Amino acid sequence: MNYLKEYQAKRRTAQEAAALVKSGMSLDWGYSNSKPVAIDIELSARAEELSDVSIKSTVCPAHFHVFDADDTGKSFVYVSGHCTAPERHYIERGFASYAPSSLGQNADWLYKGYRKVDIAMLQVAPMDRHGYFNFGPQATFLKAICDVASLVIIEINPQMPIALGGKEEAIHINEVDYIVEDERANVPMTTMPAAKPTDVDRKIAGYILENISSGCCIQFGIGGVPNAVGEVLLESDLKDLGIHTEMMTESMMKLHYAGKISGKYKNLDQGKIVYSFALGSKELFDFVDKNPALAVYPTSYTNNPVTIAQNRNAVSINNCLEVDLTGQACAESVGPRHISGAGGQLEFGMGCYYADGGKAFLCLSSTFERKDGTKESRIRPLLREGAVVTTPRPQVMYLVTEYGIVNLKARSLWERAELIIGLSAPEFREGLIQEAEKLGIWRPSNKRS
Repeated sequence: MNYLKEYQAKRRTAQEAAALVKSGMSLDWGYSNSKPVAIDIELSARAEELSDVSIKSTVCPAHFHVFDADDTGKSFVYVSGHCTAPERHYIERGFASYAPSSLGQNADWLYKGYRKVDIAMLQVAPMDRHGYFNFGPQATFLKAICDVASLVIIEINPQMPIALGGKEEAIHINEVDYIVEDERANVPMTTMPAAKPTDVDRKIAGYILENISSGCCIQFGIGGVPNAVGEVLLESDLKDLGIHTEMMTESMMKLHYAGKISGKYKNLDQGKIVYSFALGSKELFDFVDKNPALAVYPTSYTNNPVTIAQNRNAVSINNCLEVDLTGQACAESVGPRHISGAGGQLEFGMGCYYADGGKAFLCLSSTFERKDGTKESRIRPLLREGAVVTTPRPQVMYLVTEYGIVNLKARSLWERAELIIGLSAPEFREGLIQEAEKLGIWRPSNKRS
């Protein structure tokens, strides 16, 4: 079927698309590189005539023109489902907020009507001969956004990589209200450099390597430790790894090129690298483009603990910012200051726990350096005031620092305090023991290391 007539009838300029926005509306710009560019520019020109326009996006590394035009929050407010550095900057300036998110549930929240979408404005790849526009390397919950939106406007980017499914990787022209073609939208994907692993990260990765085996199915989170795990896996003799993850990373691409990934022992999507979004270098986006080794899925599939648990020896590797002596882990904030998001940490932790032979690792360096050069322990008697509990203590399985690895499952508070203090930097241990005694979670018979 030729969709050209319908395509031409739905074409609008970026200015016409921006003109459809009214004060008080809720716009959704999707996930990562699905943020529109030309529409953003045209909408910024309307800042003085608009008020309380809410814009939702998640893990977006790109520049927002609307906030150049209004950095007060009067015209535009921003809501993020996670945080990159630019998004965190908007929160700190007072005109943006974080929506606590369990990534695998986002589509369900939309379908249940917990969040309204007046207009979906998403950047997509050009239409194929079957009338479909590919969402690119960020399927996440974009189809759900379009399904519930009162109006769906897509902006065409010829440089958008084609991410093969999976499912829900594209939208058909019949489901689209308006199509914007604009040269300003013809831009490369915004890249985000992978965190470079430190020596501490590599030491942590070494402990994890000792606890996984060939044929396991891996999920990596964002950060230096997951990248370090990728590096040590490249140097190891492990093979026939599988990938079932929310985020496609640079290290996964390198493992694929090294022949380490076959997916032959996966119960689901055997032989496929399963992911929901990719964010990294141009090389990574080139790797994703039309690659049949990969299958992009919505997070309702990738992050569902029931799905995760069906792969034998499922392994999740994620970071946290601090942990207390009872095992509560914070990965989102430093006190009340927002840093990141929950993402799929809890979902993958639960899914891997229930998988046959599954393991979930939470990683952190034992200390961090303040601006004045002094060191502070990331292992604390209690989480600092205002800190967010990302993974509650009953859900934490393996906890890892550069000083070792422990399994907290089924451990009493006395046992937990002893094990966790053993993961702290030696110079902080005596002080932590004294605090544990005050909290009543230390027995005289506990081991002082």
